[in-house]
This record gives sequence, C-alpha cells and structure tokens, in this order.
Amino acid sequence: MKAVIMAGGFGTRIQPLTSSVPKPMIPLFNRPIMLHIVELLKKHDITDLVMLLYHQPEIIKKFFRDGSDFGVKITYVTPLGDMGTAGAVKAAEKYLDERFLVISGDLLTDFNLKKVLDFHADNKAMATITLTSVKDPLQFGVVITDKEKRITQFLEKPGWGEVISDTINTGIYVLEPEIFNYIPAGENFDFSQDLFPLMLQNKDPLFGYASKGYWRDIGNTDSYREAHHDIFKGKVNLKIDEEKQDFVGKDLRIGTDVTLEEPSGLSGTVVIGDNSQIRGEVQIKDSVIGRNCTIEAGVKLNRCVLWDNTYVKKGAKITDSVLCANVRVGQSAVLEEAVIVADDTSIGDEVHIKTDVKIWPRKLIESGSIVTANLIWGEKWKKSLFEGAIIKGLSNVELTPEFVAKLGCAYGTMLPKGSFVLGGRDANRSSRMLNRCFVGGLLSAGVNVRDMTMTCLPVIRYKLKTFGEVGGFHFRQAADDPASMEIVFLDGDGLDFSSNMAKNAERIFFKENFRRAHHTEPGALNDIPQVVEFYREGFLRALNTDTIRKAGWTVVIDFNFSPASQILPRLLNELGCNVVALNAYVDEGKGGVVAKPKEGALEQLAAIVGSLKAQAGFWLDPTAESITLVDETGQRYEGARLLALVTALTLKSDQRGSLAVPVQAPSTIEQMALAKKSAVIRTKSSDRAMLEAASTSEVILAGTIDGRFAFSRFQAAFDGMFAIARLIELSAALSLPFSRVLADAPERVFLQTITPCPFEMKGGIMRKMSEDSLDKEASFIDGIKVQFGHDWALVLPDQYSSFVHIFAEAKDEKTAGKLLQEYQKKVERWKKELE
Repeated sequence: MKAVIMAGGFGTRIQPLTSSVPKPMIPLFNRPIMLHIVELLKKHDITDLVMLLYHQPEIIKKFFRDGSDFGVKITYVTPLGDMGTAGAVKAAEKYLDERFLVISGDLLTDFNLKKVLDFHADNKAMATITLTSVKDPLQFGVVITDKEKRITQFLEKPGWGEVISDTINTGIYVLEPEIFNYIPAGENFDFSQDLFPLMLQNKDPLFGYASKGYWRDIGNTDSYREAHHDIFKGKVNLKIDEEKQDFVGKDLRIGTDVTLEEPSGLSGTVVIGDNSQIRGEVQIKDSVIGRNCTIEAGVKLNRCVLWDNTYVKKGAKITDSVLCANVRVGQSAVLEEAVIVADDTSIGDEVHIKTDVKIWPRKLIESGSIVTANLIWGEKWKKSLFEGAIIKGLSNVELTPEFVAKLGCAYGTMLPKGSFVLGGRDANRSSRMLNRCFVGGLLSAGVNVRDMTMTCLPVIRYKLKTFGEVGGFHFRQAADDPASMEIVFLDGDGLDFSSNMAKNAERIFFKENFRRAHHTEPGALNDIPQVVEFYREGFLRALNTDTIRKAGWTVVIDFNFSPASQILPRLLNELGCNVVALNAYVDEGKGGVVAKPKEGALEQLAAIVGSLKAQAGFWLDPTAESITLVDETGQRYEGARLLALVTALTLKSDQRGSLAVPVQAPSTIEQMALAKKSAVIRTKSSDRAMLEAASTSEVILAGTIDGRFAFSRFQAAFDGMFAIARLIELSAALSLPFSRVLADAPERVFLQTITPCPFEMKGGIMRKMSEDSLDKEASFIDGIKVQFGHDWALVLPDQYSSFVHIFAEAKDEKTAGKLLQEYQKKVERWKKELE
C-alpha cells in the first residue's frame, strides 16, 4: 500500500510561522507536523510514501532523507509548477500503479486509516473521500452522501443558508489508479474543484466515509495554537518523543540533558526538549519548550509554544503565544495572548506586546516598547514613537494608513473637543495619502482640521503663532531617505511638541484610550485661504524693504522642488531682487527628497553665481528650514562656518540683543558677541530648546550648526525663506559682500564626528566621561563639555540613534584633530570596558 503526502503549499495563511520553514515542517510538540502524519501512516502499515514537494523542498528532504530513519521508504516528486492538488499527484503517476491514499502533510489527525481503506475496498469505489463533522463547516467543502454513503453533492464553502450538513472533506482520499484518466498532464487540476465534480457527473463510484476521531486543518496561527490546546486536553492521540516523568499530578515530558532546577512550578502538560535549561523557580503550565532553550527564574508561561534555541529572561510573562526559533525575550517582558514571534527576533527588557500581534522574522524590539500592531517589514519597533517632535517611518510599511489614523486619533484625544488644528504637507504622494488618514483620525476624535494642503512648514508655524488653532502638523518626505515619511507635531504657538506632549500622545496611542466623537459631533474639515498672504505681510513687515530694493541684487536659489518655490521668488521679486530659480517647481514624484546629491548641486550653484556675477547663491533644503550660502566668489558657507557668518552680520547690524546657539556650537560665537557687548545663551541641542530660547524677548537670533536660523523679529521658528531675505538685507545695508564678512572674525577650527554606541552603553559612557572630567573644567548643559583653555571637546549621546557625537574646537586643525581623536579613542575604550 502506498500513500502520497501533499507537502508543497506555501503556508501563506499561517505566516509568519512559515517564514523560515515550509508549513509541513512547523513543529508540533517538538516534531514536524508531517512527521506525525508519517507516524500515522506507518502505524497502519503504509510505509511506501511519495512526498509531493514544491516550496522549500530541500528542508523537507534534509530532514526525512530516504525515510529509513523513520521506518518508511520515501520517493520525492517536485512538480514543475503549481498544478493544483490533482495535477500534482498526476506528476507522480509513474509511482502509483496500485490503490493509494492521499493525505495532506499539514493535518493533525488520529483517524483509523484501516477503516477508511476497508470501506473503500468493500464498496469497490474508484475514490473515497474521508469525511468528518465540524461545528463550523462554512470554511470547508461540505459533502452530501446518500444512505449507501455514495456522494451526491458538493457545497464548496457555503453560506449558512446553503448548509444542509456539517460533514466536510478532510483532504484524505483513497484512490484507484484509474482516476489518472481524468487528470490532464501538465495542467492545473484540483481534486475538489475539478476531479470529484467530474466523477460525480459521470456517475463514477465516488464514496464518502465519515471517520471517527480527531481532525484539524492547521491552516492559520489560531488553529496552530488550538491544536496544541487540544493535545494538552488529551483530545488527540499523539506520539511525543520526550520521556514521561514520574511526578504525581503532573504530565511532564522531558528530553535528554535537561536542567530542571525546581519542578514544583510546572503544571498540566509540559514538554521540555533536549538540552534545555529551566533555571530557578518558574511557573509553566500546558506549554511546549523546544530544544536548547533557556528559561530563567521568575518566568511565567501559560499555554505557550517555544521552538528551538529560544531564551526567555527573568520575570517575563507569556500567555498563549508562539515563539519561533532563535527568539530572545528580555527581562520582565509581557506577551499577551495570541502573540506570534517569528525567527531570530530580539525582544528587549520590559517590552509589552499586545494581544494578537504578529512579529515577522529578524526584528528588534527596543527595551520598554509597547507593541500594538503587527511588525512585518520594518527592522525594529522603537520604544518611543517620537524623535523630538517628529515621528518617522517607512511610508506604507511602518507608517501605514491604519497606523497613522490611530496617531491622528491619539493627537485629537489630547485636544479639547471642537478645537481647531492646522495641517499641511509637502508635494509627495505618500504625504498626501497619509495626511488624509491622519486627518480622519483627528476628525473621529471631534477635532476640527484646517487643511493648508501643500505648503511649507515655516508658513504653518507662522500662522500658529497668531490665534485660532491649538496645534498643528506637517507631513513630509524624509530628506535622508526617500522611502521614509516624517510627521512634525506642533503646539499652539508653532513650536515643536514638548517631551511631555509627545509622551502624552504616546500614552494614548499605546493604551488605545481614544476619544470617539458621537456620530453627530465629528470634527469638520475646512480649507484655510489667504494664509500665504498673511505670511507675506508679516515677512515684508519684518524687513527693511527699501534697503533691499535699492541694492537690486541678483540671487540664484536652488529650491529642491520644494513648495517654497511657489512663495519665495514672488516675495524677493517684490523686494526688487532678480531671482534665478533652480528646480523651482513642485513634482509629486520627487516631493521633499533632494533630487540630486547636495555636493553636485552646490557646485552647479557656485558656477551659475560666477557666470551671472550674482551677489549670492542659496541652496534651500526641501523643508524650507535650512540653507547653505554661496558667496559672490563661489565660496561655500555651511555648518559652523555659516553660523559664524550669520552671527557676524547680525552683530554688525543696528539690532541689539542676545544670541542663542546650541551647546555644540563653536566658541567663536562668544568671541564675536563679546566684542559687540552681546550675550550668548547656550541651549540644549534639541530643536524645542532652541525655539524656546528664540521665543524670549531678548534673543534676536537663534542659529544651529546645520544651517537653520530663527530671526525673532519675524518668527521664533526656523525659516530658510526669511533667512535668505534677512541675509540679503544685512549684507546690503552694510554694503559688505558675504566674502568679506568673516575677514576680522577669530580663526578657530571646529571638527565633529560620530561613533557607534548601543543605547544600553550610553549611560556607562557618560559616567566614565564624567569621572574622566573630575579634574578638568567641564559643563553639563547637554552631554559633557571639557575646556582646555580656549580649546574644548564635547561628548554628546544621540537621543534617538545608537551613536555618540564628538565635537572639538582648537586654534588650529592639528590641535583640534588631536583632541577629537583623543576623545574618540576614549569612547571606544570605554565601550570595550562596558562589554
């Protein structure tokens, strides 16, 4: 007697369990599902097997080989394509010249196959379908038989109105070789859809045998977990490799070389695979633990399945979940019911994964994270949604429509019902799509939205500082990654979200404690006209327009396809400037991404400035917040050098007040300010800290080392468009070309670098930095800054990435480089000491 085992399916419905193994090889009580089928066939003296493979066949072949290790003979057949169930069996026709049985390799059953075979022979059937009764027949093919058990009708996945029986097709067939006459070679042909209806039409001897016993189609992750539950309850007769132990009141099955320090916390049926370690007191009930696993003290497992090489640290609590191979679960992590974690995933300490979440392979869940949605394509789930005031993620992968709609609802829940928020986006299509989803979430929370559609972030900030709205948001493509999207969250003053506001939004999002407006009270969505005109009026009012008009400058500006190209040229033309605009149109396909490398763009900009004899050229980044300057000689100003130039020009003007710069800015700022008797306010490196300083009455300029400037006479926000106009005004008023502004500035060398540093080491690195600085002059505004006379070095951990920033300034490049290298080596040495 021969049997054909169908083992070629892709296992799509049961993902992510099939991410690294084909569905028949998924472990069930530490043995592949298909091995249980092989054992069932062998039990009924069916030992000549044909395995039909298709998806990942090498894994199955490597495990079963020729079958001799399992007391059977195996012949492998791999169809050339997806030919359907009957078509696949047709590919093995030459091996099937006698009566044979067909069974799926991903079923769990203990049917008495001998009774099926005897029934088939007694009725001289050409085909016998094994039937069983189920509570919910809607997802299966219902089979109707007459009194002689001859099949009279098939109902494929009927509705309740069509159901006249609960007897379904189990996918186990006994067939005579004559059936091959009906199956065309090389074509897609299915048993249920094609062969059996054809046999019924031809009135061939087609019978159904209602078998007694257990049967389950393991088609998805729920049925996989439920199959284990049924085994725990003793509903199915199944062979278990691990030896049963003699503990009163416990059904313990323990493999070889297992360390079990304290068995008292084990209850129900517990299976522990070879070479696994259960250390200390644990609570484990009705669970299967694979081979080479480690379970630390204080762990609680209830109805769990752990595949091989899984490590669960102290105090973790996991309920009714599946951990695939090579999964690491951190200390005190909590996995609620029905969580599926695929292979090679690392879950950090104190992570909380909500019910029904599925995590695909090779993911990193940061410590302290709360995971509320499936993690499929992104590499990691971060502990915090926000990086400052920004949420960033891969468009339509991490920032999906449903995810963003929930974000909008969380934001709306923070705000008073019936209040207004102001929103906008860049030109990118994904920005438009996700913006609409976000707006839907806000409206569902009873918050009204004034949508500016495509616009620049500085324009939104300017409108928010007036009145009418309690907050704002802006969607834009990330400049450093065209596949990623950024959502910028703003408060009612146009400032970036504070850390408390971000935490409040995260708390609502993760707890899903959303406010749902009554069906009569959702928010309203309105356009808001004339905002650009409002911006224009304030823009011109903050400048000495006569000075700019008299100068009559020619300027070249690369707009990077930003919406700013629809605003700034008109304003500068109104001020009497001749504007040569590059990349000055909006392109949905390009959106906010820099169309070409910045280096090449700046070279082109310098060449055009020189050929036109223009007074200056500006490179405006896609957000319209940051600029780079090219002077009339083609020299470039960016980073710390641009900050020095803007500071010098501001100090040479008639305006008096303080300057705000971040802790990492060069000390030349203080030296220039001292000469003009102006004060310098050092802030933390965050944007929020900078803009809060810019909002104070005494600050006239806040500037960063990445080309962003806030001139408080217009708005306390980074605005690249106004920065361009203000620099033209300052240079024209002084009749001082940009190339001569820094002629009398102190000469210092400013260097910076980054070095990788895991988050868990940052605290240790800063402790060692603090200890190293005990006998030195140091400041602790943000990071640790050490003074060496006029020279200094700063070690500043990145708040959102696994890096440490190192800055150094000195009188010459050699000294600055030596200082930078010294602290870089120290950080590397401290990392090794902390490993």
